[in-house]
Amino acid sequence: MRAGTVPGVTTPTEAVLPTALRAVRALRYLTPLREGGSLPGLVEADDDGMYVVKFTGAGQGRKALLAEIIVGELGRALGLPVPELVLIGIDPLLAPAEPDEEVQDLLRASAGPNLGMDYLPGSLGLDTGVDSVPPDLAARIVWFDAWLLDVDRSWRNPNLLRWHGRTWLIDHGAALYFHHDWSRSADAVTRRYPAASDHVLIGVASSLPAAHADLAPIVSPDLIAAVLGLLPDDWLMPEPGFDSPADVRAAYARVLLGRLADPHPWLDPVEQTRADRT
Repeated sequence: MRAGTVPGVTTPTEAVLPTALRAVRALRYLTPLREGGSLPGLVEADDDGMYVVKFTGAGQGRKALLAEIIVGELGRALGLPVPELVLIGIDPLLAPAEPDEEVQDLLRASAGPNLGMDYLPGSLGLDTGVDSVPPDLAARIVWFDAWLLDVDRSWRNPNLLRWHGRTWLIDHGAALYFHHDWSRSADAVTRRYPAASDHVLIGVASSLPAAHADLAPIVSPDLIAAVLGLLPDDWLMPEPGFDSPADVRAAYARVLLGRLADPHPWLDPVEQTRADRT
């Protein structure tokens, strides 16, 4: 398979390094999206856009937002369809206008920058019984999730949308779960992907080694550094065992690049699961 041959996806020959997330300011909180523990909300911003916002004050905490940025921006750099991410400033003065006390508390607890994902109006959750995903694209998504240890793209909760005839990847807060216990992060370099058998696309995907051959060469140390550079310093600290945001970024880079340097411990079992299903 040559680069750029996956339907609906343009595969870069090399990544364009991101330099900054666009910053916008929230003007109006529209409605809560009561899904999971993060209580995201639909927010109108000062650029006339609408965003699904995950808040720093939500129960899942800042590490879910860090995972969203790292995974989302790596996906975009690899040509996968991920909606634009922005940093969206929340003024706690928005809180009194909300009738829901839980939302008021959330807005007050989330003053400052939060994470917004471009809202895709009219999008629907992917139904694998009806919506088809090209096997090569499915393979890239499975490979991507296995590399980044995203355990939340199962048939119960696909975190895939269908919009304008394309499949879009959303909601990556459960990925990179090794960052919840950095003392064991060295093991994450070779850790198996525990969600392979439940992945919503495992039975659709084509060869995962072929997906690896196409995508892994695009992931350079410079790309990893550029994506990690997008993370706000305040979201990285304090972190037990680390003295600075730079130390935390270096720890992420060691795991992400280490998993690519020797993919066999995690990729081979996923490929075997895929082969058994197809």
